[in-house]
Amino acid sequence: MSFARRHKGLLPWALLLPGLLWLIVFFALPLYYQGRISLETGSIFNGFHFDWHFGTYTHAWSQYKTQFLRSFWFAGLSTFLSLVIGYPLAYAIAFRGGRWRNALLLAVILPFFVTYLVRTLAWETILDDSSPLVSILQTLHIIGEHGRVLATTGSVVAGITYNFLPFMILPLYASLERIDGRLLEAGADLYGNRRSVFRKITLPLSMPGVVAGVLLTFIPAAGDFVNAALLGSPKQTMIGNVIQSRYLELNDYPTAAALSFSLMAIILVLVAIWAMVAGTESLMGSEAK
Repeated sequence: MSFARRHKGLLPWALLLPGLLWLIVFFALPLYYQGRISLETGSIFNGFHFDWHFGTYTHAWSQYKTQFLRSFWFAGLSTFLSLVIGYPLAYAIAFRGGRWRNALLLAVILPFFVTYLVRTLAWETILDDSSPLVSILQTLHIIGEHGRVLATTGSVVAGITYNFLPFMILPLYASLERIDGRLLEAGADLYGNRRSVFRKITLPLSMPGVVAGVLLTFIPAAGDFVNAALLGSPKQTMIGNVIQSRYLELNDYPTAAALSFSLMAIILVLVAIWAMVAGTESLMGSEAK
């Protein structure tokens, strides 16, 4: 009898081992050290000392509450816009794409062929005060003669929406594409109009894609700092900008770590609430039997 047959119970663990090691080394250990740093006191000059200083968390929240709230507001608004833009597009690709379906999907993911920073810098050029777009908006009196688009809340939200829009479209498309066309035909016979078919069949069956798209868009958007740094002003500073500044510029590692853990904890709570509202079946991408 071979070794594999005699120890077949070990095979699943052997297959899991590489992934477990990866998670331990690159996720669990960094998370542990991050948590330890958040409870330290001291400075970069005198050194940091671990003394269970939980006061860093309360101080970080009280000092940067505005940036936290702004981050979730921007992330929520961008997620909503991504859903409004992405659902019709995903629907059109899934049901009307035809032989152009693959080309349209390629167009959706094509921005990922360019690095995130370059894409945001392109938006900075597009929204610059001297750009043709701003001139057209001024000509149409959408903004004032000396008005601007760059360094505003709108520019930051637009940049976040653009950069994370594919994360909304792809799960929506995957969910819509799996819908059996025979169900839609039966719905058309039963309800008689497309609006009722969409409301009672298409939308409920596509909810796993909606739930996944919202999570995949909101979570990274809440921690983003590039769009606020390049497309915004100090009035649009998000919590990601504060964390980046505390780590790399001020070398205030405990506060930066506490802010990071606080952001992660709030997002986990929001995800749990979203899971309860949407249902665990939708969250996992499956439907109740």
